[in-house]
Amino acid sequence: MPQTPAFAAMLSTSGYNRNLYQTKEDSYGGLYYHDNSLVSGSLEALIQHLVPSVDYYPDRTYIFTFLLSSRLFIHPSELMAKVCQLCVEQQRLNEPGTDKGRLRKIAPKILQLLTEWTETFPYDFRDEKMMQSLKELMHKIASGDEIYRKTVQQLTQSLIRKLTTLSQYEEVLVKINATVTDRLTVLKTKPQSIQRDIVTICNDPYTLAQQLTHIELERLSYIGPEEFVQAFVHKDPLDNDKSCFSDHKKTSNLEAYVAWFNRLSYLVATEICMPVKKKHRARVIEYFIDVARECFNIGNFNSLMAIISGMNMSPVSRLKKTWAKVKTAKFDILEHQMDPSSNFYNYRTALRGATQRSLTAHSSREKIVIPFFSLLIKDIYFLNERCANRLPTGHVNFEKFWELAKQVSEFMTWKQVECPFEKDSKILQYLLTAPVFSEDALYLASYESEGPENHIEKDRWKSLRSSLLSRI
Repeated sequence: MPQTPAFAAMLSTSGYNRNLYQTKEDSYGGLYYHDNSLVSGSLEALIQHLVPSVDYYPDRTYIFTFLLSSRLFIHPSELMAKVCQLCVEQQRLNEPGTDKGRLRKIAPKILQLLTEWTETFPYDFRDEKMMQSLKELMHKIASGDEIYRKTVQQLTQSLIRKLTTLSQYEEVLVKINATVTDRLTVLKTKPQSIQRDIVTICNDPYTLAQQLTHIELERLSYIGPEEFVQAFVHKDPLDNDKSCFSDHKKTSNLEAYVAWFNRLSYLVATEICMPVKKKHRARVIEYFIDVARECFNIGNFNSLMAIISGMNMSPVSRLKKTWAKVKTAKFDILEHQMDPSSNFYNYRTALRGATQRSLTAHSSREKIVIPFFSLLIKDIYFLNERCANRLPTGHVNFEKFWELAKQVSEFMTWKQVECPFEKDSKILQYLLTAPVFSEDALYLASYESEGPENHIEKDRWKSLRSSLLSRI
């Protein structure tokens, strides 16, 4: 749990109660500490604690933790409005002829808080109300003393650059998705000579694993930390804003990343089910086993799990004659590593090892940690659930905020790693845009490769042939 020694001086032992200490901010409902760590407080007191004064600046871990988790109870634009209001009122920034001496003591701290907010949670400022509050407060500071004009300008320009880059990335995703079509018809109807497959595009599994890592790290880099909270926001009973977090853009990068995992799984299954000959299918399976092994060695657990998921899809796993030609020892080891039993104990052990390696890394390659994303989201979901429940006193459980912030800040470290591998645009293009079979087309391709084994499969095969092949 992050410690906050800067707050120690604010504690008052006179409020001793069951080993909890109450701070002097009683007028805001109080903040409660245990062993110098903040454990709970009213929302009002926590907001006040975020606001700097002439002789106080909040601890950085507090700023990140509160800005991340407070959105479970208050919309960021409302929080920004309250923070700005407190800054203006407490420092009398609205008064004509504001004392420049006092302004020079407080302005750098207010600007520092705004800098940390805009740098760590820039996507909050896609909201017009947020941007308006930010501009108004910065204008008051800059007009009070010209020496802050340059800082204000730099802060604004940096924020606009970040938001522009995000918009450009989202436009690229839209274009990529527009070029992707499902292989609703079985490509076996096409001559082999005009079919493209992954092994033709990239015959080296190690190179493919590296290109997958490029895609993973790029998509991770655009996920804002707040998306992990906003994906699970429940409307607080005390909140009257009906539209809270209805904007799809609040979690669009997280959703795009989940969609990438699903695409990769289906691409793997498609590549395996597509070849006409059994030995070709077996070769593709062995190829993907090698890709998955290299992903594990790199620390790219998300691609690894997507590949395993694709290979375990029913249309693939039922190809018994194909699997009989595959040397499965390496695959068995990978499946053991990603075994879901005991809450993914083996994977979590491997993840801890990769995390430890990244902390002592001497090269970018050793720094790579790409978690199995669906499991990370599941873990964070349960942390969110615990954070969202107020204590019986009505206070916010800040102890749970610390836990959530620790998990998300670890992710923040992982997503900032630069990919050390050389890009291959041809391979990347194929991975991102090659058409994939729909689930029905996968089953049809599977039955065409190795016939139905029972009446249920036979009936399904006939049904799929009539519905899908009629579209050719």
